[in-house]
Amino acid sequence: MPECKDLAEVREHIDRLDRQLVPLLAERATYVEQAARFKATKAAVVDIPRIDAIVLKVRHLANEEGMDPDLVEHIYRSMIDAFIIHEAKIYKKLNPDD
Repeated sequence: MPECKDLAEVREHIDRLDRQLVPLLAERATYVEQAARFKATKAAVVDIPRIDAIVLKVRHLANEEGMDPDLVEHIYRSMIDAFIIHEAKIYKKLNPDD
């Protein structure tokens, strides 16, 4: 990774990464939306064992990349919380009587 010469260059790289990340998040959202179809109850939207498995996996990935695993865990827990809210909305649309 090249060393940036100024803040403008740092921001250019962050913007470039955001252009890559948002499509990946959009793809992840489509799978989250599909998952709502397979949940038997509204309570099943929050799957603690699955969340714990994801967090453990990304902490290991962070270590492999030389990144702070606590930072990655914080990012993922925030992202998962946002996706849970989204999935709950989808679940409610699919199961209005539940």
